[in-house]
Amino acid sequence: MEPKQVVAALGALAHEHRLAAYKLLVEAGPEGLPAGAIAERLGTPSSTLTFHLQQLLHAGLATQRRVSRQIIYAMVPAAMNGLVGYLTENCCGGEAICAPACDPVAATVHSCKTTAA
Repeated sequence: MEPKQVVAALGALAHEHRLAAYKLLVEAGPEGLPAGAIAERLGTPSSTLTFHLQQLLHAGLATQRRVSRQIIYAMVPAAMNGLVGYLTENCCGGEAICAPACDPVAATVHSCKTTAA
């Protein structure tokens, strides 16, 4: 991932509503969620949510597709993997203590376990 892409992704995630929406998309996996479901779960007005989802789209962190009358948003696994990889590429002097809890390429989104620090 190029530095400009990293900055765009981090900028898109650097807002409470966008981060919450993205978390829902990650939890939903590649199938994604309809915009209405995201708005309902977050308690955010649709017009406000649209603005925030557009920021995630612009940063390449999410995609959208139309299914009938609904717009379905989904996370882009390669974008998140690239962002995490960029951030951890040189951490801890190459020691395994910085290794992710799972291999995001080999594992599904739902199978990754997080550990408390």
